[in-house]
Amino acid sequence: MQKIYPILCVFIMLILWAGCSTSHEVEVKPVEVKPIHITIDVNVKVDRALDNFFGDIDEAKEQIIQE
Repeated sequence: MQKIYPILCVFIMLILWAGCSTSHEVEVKPVEVKPIHITIDVNVKVDRALDNFFGDIDEAKEQIIQE
């Protein structure tokens, strides 16, 4: 009977050790990068208005250079 206790303790320790060990697996998937399409609308009226707005400054500069 006394020889059974050490063997029984070893088996209990093995069972506890097997139950406490865990393993984890992490899978990393590749990242998919897709192209981005951007649409830009340009307002031509604003562009022409700005040309006219700065037109008088350009004329004044030309007059100063000529004089």
